[in-house]
Amino acid sequence: MSQAQAKESMQFQTEVNQLLQLMIHSLYSNKEIFLRELISNGADACDKLRFNAISDDSLYEGDGDLRVEVEFDEEANTVTIRDNGIGMTRDQVIEHIGTIAKSGTKEFLSKLSGDAAKDSNLIGQFGVGFYSAFIVADKVTLTTRAAGTTESVTWESDGQNGFTLEAADKASRGTEIILHLKEEEKEFANGYRLRNIISTYSDHIPLPVKMLKQPTPEYDEEGNVKEDVEPKAPEWEVVNKANALWTMPKSEVSDEQYQEFYKHIAHDWQDALAWSHNHVEGNLEYKSLLYVPAKAQMDLWEPEQRNGIKLYVQRVFIMDDTKNLMPRYMRFVRGVIDSNDLPLNVSREILQSNKTIDSMKKASVKKVLGLLGSMAKNDAEKYQSFWDEFGKVLKEGPTEDASNKEQIAKLLRFSSTHTDAEKQDVTLEDYVSRMQEGQEKIYYVTADTFTAAKNSPHLEVFRAKGIEVLLLSDRVDEWMISGLTEFDGKQLQSVAKGELDLGKLDSEEDKEEQKKVEDDAQSLLKQLKEVLEDKVEDVRVSHRLTSSPSCIVLNEHDMALYMQQLMKQAGHAMPSSKPILEINPTHPMLVRMESETDDEQFKDWASILFDQALLAEGGQLEDPAGFVHKLNALMLKLS
Repeated sequence: MSQAQAKESMQFQTEVNQLLQLMIHSLYSNKEIFLRELISNGADACDKLRFNAISDDSLYEGDGDLRVEVEFDEEANTVTIRDNGIGMTRDQVIEHIGTIAKSGTKEFLSKLSGDAAKDSNLIGQFGVGFYSAFIVADKVTLTTRAAGTTESVTWESDGQNGFTLEAADKASRGTEIILHLKEEEKEFANGYRLRNIISTYSDHIPLPVKMLKQPTPEYDEEGNVKEDVEPKAPEWEVVNKANALWTMPKSEVSDEQYQEFYKHIAHDWQDALAWSHNHVEGNLEYKSLLYVPAKAQMDLWEPEQRNGIKLYVQRVFIMDDTKNLMPRYMRFVRGVIDSNDLPLNVSREILQSNKTIDSMKKASVKKVLGLLGSMAKNDAEKYQSFWDEFGKVLKEGPTEDASNKEQIAKLLRFSSTHTDAEKQDVTLEDYVSRMQEGQEKIYYVTADTFTAAKNSPHLEVFRAKGIEVLLLSDRVDEWMISGLTEFDGKQLQSVAKGELDLGKLDSEEDKEEQKKVEDDAQSLLKQLKEVLEDKVEDVRVSHRLTSSPSCIVLNEHDMALYMQQLMKQAGHAMPSSKPILEINPTHPMLVRMESETDDEQFKDWASILFDQALLAEGGQLEDPAGFVHKLNALMLKLS
């Protein structure tokens, strides 16, 4: 007997064991969602078959009536969910059920706290519908046959001790799941209970969900139930409305229906934050239903992150994860777009250069931006919760989507020196409204952490003059700023790049004082340039510093030092360039250096001055041990 035919015992991937325990113990208050999840999976399997059959209709195997069926057996205490969708091969069963082959697994598990109530909120961000079966069942038996194949397989598990696989004899394609209910979950082996759950959670699925008709007793003339009536053949009936929700008028759809449909397409267990339902007619005719989730998906930052838009053509599912329908900076959006203007056999390759797709994408982006703008204007608290989850993704927008840059810019939120709070809740409009008289630029500083940004030496003169500076500490900020160079006619200016010119914010008295300091420091500048000529492009007197001895200043278009380090660590070659060292000649350290007569001692001072400035800017020392040695030697000498 071959391995494929023999009954084989296998162990779950470690992550699955952890996940199963979470599923079983955390969701006791909402057990009935198991049926919604399994029906949704069955509907997805039917959608995938429909898509594959566009190019190979033999996959239908003579049965094109796609459906999900639900049965129960009170005596056996079982519930069965079956579909006639795409089915799975043996290898696919192991891949999709025995392991969690999905991006974000490690991050998901690292966030588990052991607190059931808190952990249950994470499940919806991960999408683990099949495992919900173990909430109510102490054993699950799955039998499946992939469309277009002849071999079938049975998978069985108690959710505790791994699983078994063995060859099966399934005549029809698709998947059948039998839940052997726990003794205390008998309530679910009941037709009325199951119908109620289906109408509550799965009414909107655009695919029939069927159950056997409840037998209607026959009565004799005296009103007694006839006992010897010939039993009728089982008859299936559709128990959900099976409407494509997105095709219905908005006035006929309740908020509850919108939310349940979101949970179906997103495989999320939490309500969506907001949605936009649109019927477009004219040159193009299509319908869309787009959702903004409440919580970030676990694979949001993964290169292979799944896009969330399902494409339909005239209510026929074509494909999901359609990257052409939403830009990457909106990869958090979930929803459906249904076109009347695309062919049913449209392929992914055709989508890449299709004008209809481009038009729908452009309009859909506008709808989402409008939805977010309305939320920001009318419900600041809700928008802040969106920003906390997806702000870093939206920050990719100005560089990625130049045509909507202005609208995106109004949605951005930042920390600033106005409050020095880490919470990002300052808009660019807020900043502009607080600009000082004569201020012509929006100032910002970037750093690897919020603390580093807040304490940057480059802020000293701005704090002294009461000029607000945006504090940017997300790694995406350098990328964002490269695409967002101005707002409301005001140029965005880094306080750490280029030569500082405060324009009208500097008084004539300030300028005269700066000129005097520069003149007095010429000898010191010359000495420092000679010592540091291999490390710096220039040494000059700083107009930024009031209390620090020195700082590193980059050229206008240079990448921040901490970002340069990250790029190097990732294996990217960075162009070689030297920074500028700015000094504060009035600082005691510089005054001490100016009086130093020992050339070697001066060189050590200069080296420490440069290295300190480099560290403060997030740079990396070429010789950390040498820096420590020189610093210790000077400390001993001064003690």
